[in-house]
Amino acid sequence: MASAPYPTAAPAQLAEAFRWEETRKVRKNATISLFGAIYCVPEHLAGATVELVFDPFDLGVLEVRRGGAAQGLAVPLVIGPHVHPKAQAAARADQPPPPPAIDYLAMVEAEHRAATRRRINYAALTDDSHHDSHQEMP
Repeated sequence: MASAPYPTAAPAQLAEAFRWEETRKVRKNATISLFGAIYCVPEHLAGATVELVFDPFDLGVLEVRRGGAAQGLAVPLVIGPHVHPKAQAAARADQPPPPPAIDYLAMVEAEHRAATRRRINYAALTDDSHHDSHQEMP
């Protein structure tokens, strides 16, 4: 009897075999936390315990399951600016950003310029200590 080749798994089966799963309790506001990121889940799952199934190399979208049944997707919660868009645009257009309180780079540059502005007068330098050390003592 000839041996048949081993059956190969379909790409979808392979992907499923290597996905990770974590169990989380959904908060009242229909969010969950996974590895420091917050995700939104379908609202009907608020308060429920769910399984999150995901590719560990792509945490952009997580599959949400409850009791093994698919319940939808968990997507990352993105928090935008806490300023009205018109107020933010008006502030940017009318005024340049305020300068830093202390401009350390300008201070260092001014100090460097002051130090390099003074030239050394080599002709005025005398080496009195050298001449004194060679004089004989009486």
